[in-house]
Amino acid sequence: MNFSKPIHLTRVLRRASLLALALACVPVIALAQTKQLFLYSWANYVPPNLLKRFETETGIKVNLDVYDSNETMLAKLQAGGGGYDIVIPSDSVLSTMIKSGLLTKVDAGKMSNYKNVLAPHDHPPADPNADYSVPYTWGSTGFTYDSAKVPGGKLTESWKEFFEPRPEVAGKIAAMANQGEMYTAAAHYLGIDTCTENPADAQRILDLLQKQKPAVKIYSSTGTIGRMAAGEVTMHHQWNGASYKSGLKLATAVFVYPKEGMNLWSDYFVVPKGAPNVESARTFMNWMMDPKNAAEASNFNGYNNAIKGSAAFMDPGLAASPAINPSEAMKARFRPVKDCSVKARELRDGVWTRLNR
Repeated sequence: MNFSKPIHLTRVLRRASLLALALACVPVIALAQTKQLFLYSWANYVPPNLLKRFETETGIKVNLDVYDSNETMLAKLQAGGGGYDIVIPSDSVLSTMIKSGLLTKVDAGKMSNYKNVLAPHDHPPADPNADYSVPYTWGSTGFTYDSAKVPGGKLTESWKEFFEPRPEVAGKIAAMANQGEMYTAAAHYLGIDTCTENPADAQRILDLLQKQKPAVKIYSSTGTIGRMAAGEVTMHHQWNGASYKSGLKLATAVFVYPKEGMNLWSDYFVVPKGAPNVESARTFMNWMMDPKNAAEASNFNGYNNAIKGSAAFMDPGLAASPAINPSEAMKARFRPVKDCSVKARELRDGVWTRLNR
C-alpha cells in the first residue's frame, strides 16, 4: 500500500496551518510597529532620558526633530511638511495655528491629568477650553552678561546695554537668530507696540537693529549656554532658563530684566493636523502633565512648568535662581507675548528680511 499521498497531504495541511498562523500575526506586528511618536521640538528642550522613560512605560517609540524658532516650525507645517505628532509652539503663534486649521482638536482639557494644570495656564487666552493644547513651560526673555568683563562689574537694567552697547562690550554680543524675540525686544526698548501695524514704527525698529548689527558677534538661538560659559561673548540675548543654566557654569553670569519691558511667554504641546499617530500624541500629552515628569523636564531645561505638585521633584537651585523666580518688582516688567495680526506679521517679516541681507 502506498502511503505517500496521505503523508504528503498531512504535510501540506501542517504547512498551511503554519502559514495561516504567521499571517494572523502580521496585523499584530504591524500594529506594534505603528506605536510611534514624531516629536518636533526646540533644541535641548525635552530631556532625552525622559523620552526614554516614556518609551519604556508606554511602548511608544519617540523620534525627535528640532527647530530654532516658531517661524521655522510654522513655515514647515504651513508647507505641509514634517509628518509630526507633537510640536511645541509658543503663545505668539498658538492662536494663528488654531485659526489657520493647522491643529487637531484633542480635547486636552478632558484628559485625566489636566486637573494638575495650575491657573492661569489652565485657560490660555488662545485656547481657553484647552481643546488643542497642553502647557509645557513658561519663562521670559532678557539678556545675560558676564559681570567680570564689564566696566565696574555691573550694567544698567535696560535694553540700551544690548542695543546700544558700551565700547567695552561692542563686538562681544550674541543676539538670537529669532525674528520674534529680536523684533519685540527692540519694540520694548523703543516703546512701540510689539504688534504695531504702522510702517513708521517698523522702520524705527529696523533702524535700531541695523545700528546694532556691527556690534553683534553672532546671531544664534542655539548653543547659547556653552557660548556664554566659554567666554566667547560677554553678553547674550537669552531665555531665562538658558541664563540659569549659563550661571551653573559661569558664576559671574547675570540675567537682566530690562526696565522697558520683556517678553513673558508660554510654550504648549499641540498635535498638527494630519498627525499620523494621534493617540500616541494624546498619551504623551497626558503623561507630561504628571508632576514628576513635568519636574524632570524643568530640571533639564531650566524653565518653570505649569503643573501642580511638580515643585516637590524640582532642583532646589531653580527656586533660588533670580533668573527663574524674580522679585515682584521684576515681574512687573513682564509683557505677555501677543499673537499679532497678519499685517503686523508682514511688517515684522520685512524688517527681519532686510536685516539679514
